[in-house]
Amino acid sequence: MSETNDWNARIIEEFRNNAGKVGGNFEGAPLLLLHTTGAKSGLERVNPMMYQDLGDGRIAVFASAAGADSHPAWYRNVIAHPDVSAEVGTDTLSFHARTADADERDPIWSKQKTDYPGFADYEAKTSRVIPVVILDPA
Repeated sequence: MSETNDWNARIIEEFRNNAGKVGGNFEGAPLLLLHTTGAKSGLERVNPMMYQDLGDGRIAVFASAAGADSHPAWYRNVIAHPDVSAEVGTDTLSFHARTADADERDPIWSKQKTDYPGFADYEAKTSRVIPVVILDPA
């Protein structure tokens, strides 16, 4: 198992054992577990990630990949298969994922960088525009 997969597995286990709460780097931050369908494999994938509650049941997540120069695999999955689910706290909810357009993205991304400056660091590491993915209730 890769180091990233092992780290994700530990976060997922802690999340599920503690009603959506985790410590470490994510302590106190809004965290969800995004369930996607693999773009190539068709297999279920689960990724822990921070989110921003947009109200009306909508959630934003961020394809930052910690500032890598390529999009994370989960982002390619939601492009290929936009019907996803997410564990938020103890609830599992269904969503339709879409990439925010520039006008919608800008205020969401700005708030995320203000609230969690690590996202500004990710942005500084890469030349790509980090996608903001909106999860609309299904």
